[in-house]
Amino acid sequence: MSITLSRRRFITFTAAAVGLPLLLKAGGSEARLARWDGTSLGAPASIQLYHTDEGLAQRAIAAALAELQRLEAVFSVYRADSDISVLNRQGRIENASADLMAMLERALSLAKLSDGVYDPTVQPLWNLYFSHFTAAKPDPAGPSAADRAAALALVDWRAVDIDRAGGRIVLTRPGMGLTLNSGAQGYITDRVADLLRAHGFERMLVDMGEPRALSTKPDGSAWRIAIANPADNSKAITTLEVVDKCVSTSGGYGTIFDEAGRFTHIFDTRTGATAKAMVGVSVVADTGIAADGLSTAMLMAPVERRQAILKAGGGDKAIFVTPDGVVATVTA
Repeated sequence: MSITLSRRRFITFTAAAVGLPLLLKAGGSEARLARWDGTSLGAPASIQLYHTDEGLAQRAIAAALAELQRLEAVFSVYRADSDISVLNRQGRIENASADLMAMLERALSLAKLSDGVYDPTVQPLWNLYFSHFTAAKPDPAGPSAADRAAALALVDWRAVDIDRAGGRIVLTRPGMGLTLNSGAQGYITDRVADLLRAHGFERMLVDMGEPRALSTKPDGSAWRIAIANPADNSKAITTLEVVDKCVSTSGGYGTIFDEAGRFTHIFDTRTGATAKAMVGVSVVADTGIAADGLSTAMLMAPVERRQAILKAGGGDKAIFVTPDGVVATVTA
């Protein structure tokens, strides 16, 4: 049996096709679009920026990719040598980087304001479902109730102890594990955008798993971001026009564990069950760190708590979609 992995490519860009030599007038000069495509934390990633100096643009992108590589060494659960993998393996880490501290503090803050609906300590549940469905002849009904209960006993954001002054992070229960993928992609997007701005660029769309639009295009128009259909991510459900905003999308269809589509990678921290496959939510916020993680929280939040969580988490708007279209919009 194969697990369907698409890793959060729920957003498509209508700005330009890959490799298209798009020219726009900007202050009397021709502004050319430079584009890079790759991956970040296992998800498709891209940089689009407008320039009038190709050499400068390429040097800036090279610096951005070096920053991406540095941050993947902090956050990637796919690398055994990353800071977060060391923390999960040892249950503690000393002299944690400022990046890991900042991202973990945001994640724990979001867990608190969402009453644990969002919880960065769900890695034991991920490990359980992954092990179950990659085993020979897995039970199509999913992991047993006893196994779910054992994994759930390790999921509790309040059991993470942080000593910022000493740079120490401790997982206080043996067997606990963190994942910051739902959050770190937005954090990396922000850091890369900051670096590109430091190189003198103002108009860009940076996507390290979550797209963030900086300013407008040179002609003054907004960046257009299409929210994909959960059932077919080559088709758009709706399109957003954004300027100086980030859009983060979460949906169960990012990783589906079973052929029937009953079990996904987003977990209900109250029961150990998983989110529905064909529902997604996109959150619009000023920055990547504000939008990312919040989309996961909004996906799992009770309807009556959605607006309060969105506002407290720093979001502007949340758009809920199914293959039938937009089914709800919540504003802060």
